[in-house]
Amino acid sequence: MIENSRIPVWLSYLAPISIAAITLGFIVISKNEMDETTRRHETIHFQQYVDTLFIGFVLIYIFNWLWNLMRYGNGAVAYRMLLAEQEAYANEDDEDYLMNRKRWRWLWPT
Repeated sequence: MIENSRIPVWLSYLAPISIAAITLGFIVISKNEMDETTRRHETIHFQQYVDTLFIGFVLIYIFNWLWNLMRYGNGAVAYRMLLAEQEAYANEDDEDYLMNRKRWRWLWPT
């Protein structure tokens, strides 16, 4: 994990949201020091990468974002409705979630 980086700030210029932290495969980059909630959120994304053998995550994330963008017409809403983000946001406060997490569940929400 890399903290206090300018990379999320630079990426925020390209994104429809302000990026505080981002998981890129095995690396998590944060613009500030991460609290436990952010660490858990980003670790959930890492587990999603593992679920999809890394490259699958990127393809699913991009396709899901483009689909959501067409559906909602707003980049920030499209981001928030991503399957990967829904799992991460819904469970970032649960200290036990990563121990009990079921593989692939984020791709088929209830």
